[in-house]
Amino acid sequence: MRIKEVTDRNSRKAFLQVPRILYRDDDTWVCPLDREIESIFDTGKNVYFKHGEATRWVLYDSRDLLIGRIAAFIDHHAAAKYEQPTGGTGFFECIHDQEAANLLFDTAREWLKDRKMEAMDGPINFGETDKYWGLLVEGFTHPAYEINYNPPFYQELFENYGFKTYFKQEGFHLDVKKEFPPRFKKIAEWIARKPEYEFRHFEWKHADKYIEDFVAVFNVAWASFKENFEPLEVSYIKKTIQKAKAILDEEFVWIAYNKGKPIAIYLMYPDVNMILKHLNGRLTPFAALKFLYLKKRKTMTRARGVLMGVVPAFQGLGVEAGIIINLVEVFKTKPHYTEIEFSWVGDFNPKMRKIFMSVGMVSAKHYITYRYLFDREKPFKRYPIPGDDEK
Repeated sequence: MRIKEVTDRNSRKAFLQVPRILYRDDDTWVCPLDREIESIFDTGKNVYFKHGEATRWVLYDSRDLLIGRIAAFIDHHAAAKYEQPTGGTGFFECIHDQEAANLLFDTAREWLKDRKMEAMDGPINFGETDKYWGLLVEGFTHPAYEINYNPPFYQELFENYGFKTYFKQEGFHLDVKKEFPPRFKKIAEWIARKPEYEFRHFEWKHADKYIEDFVAVFNVAWASFKENFEPLEVSYIKKTIQKAKAILDEEFVWIAYNKGKPIAIYLMYPDVNMILKHLNGRLTPFAALKFLYLKKRKTMTRARGVLMGVVPAFQGLGVEAGIIINLVEVFKTKPHYTEIEFSWVGDFNPKMRKIFMSVGMVSAKHYITYRYLFDREKPFKRYPIPGDDEK
């Protein structure tokens, strides 16, 4: 076997080609757009390079055929928050061969060790946690946009190498045609009638205001998750929203207010993977026309919930229910939508899990984010779960 660092045009092509080779017989897999994967490793496009570094490799067998790939990266802001400096590995793909997987993991580990890291998490992303984060271990059905999908045997490859569960994640599905449980509906209607609360969806004509309100809520609501939290910048969200303009529905982004102050947010996209399924990762001029045609034909019947956040002072008061009941009204005007997938909720966030279950969502997919300590004698500590000291 031969491992090669990605440093030129040919090796970048090889990196993108690996999953096409490995998943060629898997009808469920959806090829991400090449340009989106490349943007993660582009120092001019990924803002994480301002405080981090990344590289990647491809693996060849003895016949010089592609059989795997991996990336390693360090977010120096996040690395310093752990008990031991921790980097990350991701975009792992490999044949069902432990020796090949070990060589990929070893290569990422040594690169991180050379940069003074003492552990690596994986599979994760060099960017926000809502994208390409965690290994799918249960629920091998259609992958939502920017959510990891992989063969079941990857769990064996990770765990045989020595990775241990750092935290678990769940993806929830909601059938939007089903009636909500009576108790949830009662709470939602009660909060919606209270005059001090207001629920508004995003509007492009007032984009700057809504983006600033969105960021203000996020930076308060998520600050309690200290190890994974990094404050959002308004400029970053503006770029993200603008990038998604082709598919973003104004009525899929909601902000709740109390006496005029933003207190809760919800972000959802149409599941563009339902279109990308037909494009094989390349947005050529012809593919762009095909994209527009399929969009017009209402090919996207699923939506993907990306995140929900409520500032601590208003948690548990039914604000989440107020947002969701507004979404129900939206879907009544868009009958081609049948399902929402919310990916993902960590086991360290039991409050959000409880909310989803109360709505009638079903836990449909399970993921694991692993950690590997380079010092194999050091005690392993799992991500803390509120109210569960044993974990």
